[in-house]
Amino acid sequence: MNRLIILCSLLAFSSCKTETKVEGIANDQLQKPKKIIFLIGDGMGVSQLSSAYFYGEEEPNFSRFPVVGLIKTSSTSKITDSAAGATAFSCGKKTYNGALGLDADSNRIENIVEFLKSINPQVGVGLVATSSITHATPAAYYSHVESRELADEIMLQLIRSKVDFFAGGGKDYVFKRGDSIDLYAEMQKAGIDLDTTAMLKRNWEEGSRYGYLLAKDGMPSAPQRGNFLLRASVAAIDFLDSRESSFLMIEGSQIDWAGHDNNGEYLKEEVLDFDRVVGAALDYAEKDGNTLVVVTADHETGGYTLAGYRSEDGSSRNYDSIVPSFSTGGHSSTLVPVLAYGPGSELFSGIYENTEIHRKMLIAMMGLE
Repeated sequence: MNRLIILCSLLAFSSCKTETKVEGIANDQLQKPKKIIFLIGDGMGVSQLSSAYFYGEEEPNFSRFPVVGLIKTSSTSKITDSAAGATAFSCGKKTYNGALGLDADSNRIENIVEFLKSINPQVGVGLVATSSITHATPAAYYSHVESRELADEIMLQLIRSKVDFFAGGGKDYVFKRGDSIDLYAEMQKAGIDLDTTAMLKRNWEEGSRYGYLLAKDGMPSAPQRGNFLLRASVAAIDFLDSRESSFLMIEGSQIDWAGHDNNGEYLKEEVLDFDRVVGAALDYAEKDGNTLVVVTADHETGGYTLAGYRSEDGSSRNYDSIVPSFSTGGHSSTLVPVLAYGPGSELFSGIYENTEIHRKMLIAMMGLE
């Protein structure tokens, strides 16, 4: 992104108005949020989202969004992986599968966290995931590597980044590394208060960074990990509440893992867990009035379908019974949903490329093209 727009960005933070048209809406008519909560249901296609309507006991929080869209998910390949999908969101560029924070020619590209921090170092940034914090989706917001498999290097880049709060798994990439770096000492030097025991709320100290790594690698599945994702997300929101401006990414990582496993029960629990966190984000945004909430997915996983029951010989069907089915153990190229609420949400309707999510968030927050 051209550095000449920094001046406009600074003015935008001061509520400047322009007469340019964005998505058919005049910029001076756009409400600009001061905060963004960006929730990613990894692998969550329309059918995965739909499962919340059949398996949950209450109306899903997904129903609370007034703006709905769809995105195309392809990377430079027809079917994306999570690294390229996350890079599209974080950096606004298509890249090859496996790459994080690099373009298709392996050149480093600035991510939204780095950009926001360059404009205003006081912008608060948080990352929460049910995977390792070094996994593809969260890693796209602080790392630049040619392969998502370089977890030791990715963790090192997290410590050296400007992320203020992080929560997930990944203890082994601090304490059981394949190199000789004492990463715990690096964390202390970087001012990171690390907790590896429990998701406890702190008395947040200004200027400090906070990390929670509560599993060796990825967190356990939803029933086993309890309400970790909700507690971690609420803690992140609470930590960022005092900041005038902030960006928080929350990933329901294991919707994807359930799709890879073709496990309908696992998937159902992960989607319902994610929906509870969506509700907490919306509750905060409704009270705050200056927060944009966006929910989407990097891709669909498993070719998941909410199919009706069919006998093995095909002689009978039951349309009052749903039998989850899968067509693949990998990802698919299907479009995935986008839901938006709050100031700037009107930008997120329609059908568009995944890279547009990055641009729309910057337009919403700063009035930038």
